[in-house]
Amino acid sequence: MGRVTERRKVIRIRDGHISSRPDTLVAEEPLEIRLNGKPLAITMRTPGDDFALAAGFLVSEGVLGTGADLQNIVYCAGATQDGSNTYNVVDVRTAPGVELPDITLERNVYTTSSCGLCGKASLDAVRTTARFPIADTPPVRVTPDLLATLPDRLREAQRVFDRTGGLHAAALFDEEGRLVDTREDVGRHNAVDKLVGRALQNDDLPLSRSILLVSGRASFELAQKAVMAGIPMLAAVSAPSSLAVDLAAETGLTLVGFLRGPSMNVYAGEHRIDLRIPAARS
Repeated sequence: MGRVTERRKVIRIRDGHISSRPDTLVAEEPLEIRLNGKPLAITMRTPGDDFALAAGFLVSEGVLGTGADLQNIVYCAGATQDGSNTYNVVDVRTAPGVELPDITLERNVYTTSSCGLCGKASLDAVRTTARFPIADTPPVRVTPDLLATLPDRLREAQRVFDRTGGLHAAALFDEEGRLVDTREDVGRHNAVDKLVGRALQNDDLPLSRSILLVSGRASFELAQKAVMAGIPMLAAVSAPSSLAVDLAAETGLTLVGFLRGPSMNVYAGEHRIDLRIPAARS
């Protein structure tokens, strides 16, 4: 299997001094996801947690919803002309009775590490396939002070980032701010799929009492993945897209952007955040 990191020679220039040394880089390799033997998608990812990634991807596509929907996932041998196993092709087998999507050439998708499913379908597609309407009753409710602590907790858990500086991360927290799980990948969408896939494998869906935190921006696709997993709150350290805000408003997702220390913007679902301003001390 491919490694999470690789070593490459680099010429370093620092204050006019030139030197040569090996550098640690994050690995990026393609992963083909097959569904019951038929090609479905190719994503560029950091090797590791491939089965969870594939399972999480199929949750976001509306194929899987519970652990019982999944029969097994295997690496495919013979993925190359010489018949060797590259560990870059996985086949997801669904349990009998699971309704499958219409896998056509138009449906097959190619995802990149930077933007995920480029040209993803509209909000209507999410409305029709969402298994877990966001219905946290009573609603998850957190304070701005609690949210402010989450980015540092995520950063402390980014082990590979410390060596490469080249990975995104996603983390699940409970409503008390405790770190439940974290995953790293060259693509934010893959990191989220790995989290959601692991939750499916553990039969923990829907994640209706969870907070999802992502490094970087909050795209439509990440908001969609949160909705499909039943996650009520998505926070990002950078900006959301307009379509992500639209989706959050329509589905009831709480969306927080620019989460940096005590500063943050709440774009939707403010009812889950305690916005009471403490009374000034005399």
